[in-house]
Amino acid sequence: MTIDVEVEDEAWTAALPDCAEIVERTAAQVLSSPSLRGRGKGEGGVGATPTGSRPEHGRLTTAAPPPPAPSPQGGGGITVLLTDDASVRTLNADFRGKDGPTNVLSFPAAESARPHLGDIALAYGVCAREAGAQGKPLADHLMHLTVHGVLHLLGYDHQTDAEAEAMEGIERAILSKLGVPDPYAPPGDGVTEANA
Repeated sequence: MTIDVEVEDEAWTAALPDCAEIVERTAAQVLSSPSLRGRGKGEGGVGATPTGSRPEHGRLTTAAPPPPAPSPQGGGGITVLLTDDASVRTLNADFRGKDGPTNVLSFPAAESARPHLGDIALAYGVCAREAGAQGKPLADHLMHLTVHGVLHLLGYDHQTDAEAEAMEGIERAILSKLGVPDPYAPPGDGVTEANA
């Protein structure tokens, strides 16, 4: 399994010199997680939630079903683009019809592109503003959004409350292994605020 990280916006490396390694390590943790031996619901469609208790992002799909969860030794790969708000805004408008930047976009690969799992794009400005507003380290927020994006590539979604609860549980477990506090914990309980 290959994880390619492309840093297009230098603001990422200015804020987090090891941002590419953070993303690669985080994505590898998701892909090697024993709890992902199955896969998410993976119904097609585009999903996004407003800024609030869940990540504001888009999941861009094709008609192809999601891939099964890969083994870390298997083929395939993921490409992660660490870019700026303008680039993500363009992608969001072109593929989702939404004129504005968002924090993370996931593009599951078409069946013809397999074993490639798909691509993820993260907008520096949105991510940095969210981390600052929530009082959490940018690295922790980047890890959370990377986990979230990779789970979408594996077919997980949060269109219903049940899907959201399942996906958030997986995110919490993986982030805990990475030493990141629960991003969904209610404010005031000693853990970082939940707005991702």
